[in-house]
Amino acid sequence: MQGAKPIPSFYLYGDAQRDEDLDTIHVEQIRERSMRHDWIIHPHVHPDHVQILWISEGGARFVIEGEPLVAGARSLVVQPAGALHEIRFEPGTEGRVITVAVSYVQTVARDDPRLVAVTRTPGVYAVADDSPCAGTVPLYFQQIMTETTWEAPGRRMAIRGCFVNILVALMRLSENRTQSEPSRQDRDFELVTRYRAAIERHFREQKSLAFYARSIGVSTQRLNLACRTRAGRTASEVLYDRILVEAKRCLLYTEMTVAEIGHSIGYDDPAYFNRFFSKRVGAPPGSFRADAATTRRVAG
Repeated sequence: MQGAKPIPSFYLYGDAQRDEDLDTIHVEQIRERSMRHDWIIHPHVHPDHVQILWISEGGARFVIEGEPLVAGARSLVVQPAGALHEIRFEPGTEGRVITVAVSYVQTVARDDPRLVAVTRTPGVYAVADDSPCAGTVPLYFQQIMTETTWEAPGRRMAIRGCFVNILVALMRLSENRTQSEPSRQDRDFELVTRYRAAIERHFREQKSLAFYARSIGVSTQRLNLACRTRAGRTASEVLYDRILVEAKRCLLYTEMTVAEIGHSIGYDDPAYFNRFFSKRVGAPPGSFRADAATTRRVAG
């Protein structure tokens, strides 16, 4: 599936990823984007975002990392971050699709690793009419969509709660699935997935790239190649992006001082943290916090 041309990389299909999308959750109707592309979503990847689809009517044929998967009506589908995928929807298919940053998944599901794990494996899960989640899953998708369109008090927690319930439904369905798991997986995709998991465990400790490469049993050169292929940037940039997401989250949603935030992610020298942040964001942490006060986002 990998030719000479780079694999197209999108936040949402057809849209360039923006910096402010790194830590978000987005939901839309399947037909809104798919109908514009004649119900065909050509091969591409979302380097930093998982997609979870609820197909209420119709169906689709997926190819995820070279493995064909078929989803009928009343199915949940998982497309992991960094997985090369394409979709051919039946015309008129109805449902919802959630596009969610890996960092958001890891934050809301950190109390139960199984909820994160279920987002790392491609899968189609049919929801039987007598399943306990048959009536609730479509409501969770709808509530997330509703909450993202208004400014009601507590909307961030409402969105988080609904999303966690969707992850729980996926986890339970995955434990009872009769469909066999994909038999092959691209080596680069596997390495980047393991690298992201290692970053999540250690990114607050200022570990070197060599440490991460050793922890997953490859050279730094091999890790860089995998990240360039699957994430569209170097291994160091993938690590720095995760650190920046955490710094931005703290600046936006906590009362911690800039020095306290830097210390919490391994930068004991406030000046060094300021330089690191400013170089990659284009503004110092204090200015970013002030400017972002009026930015409407759904995050951490």
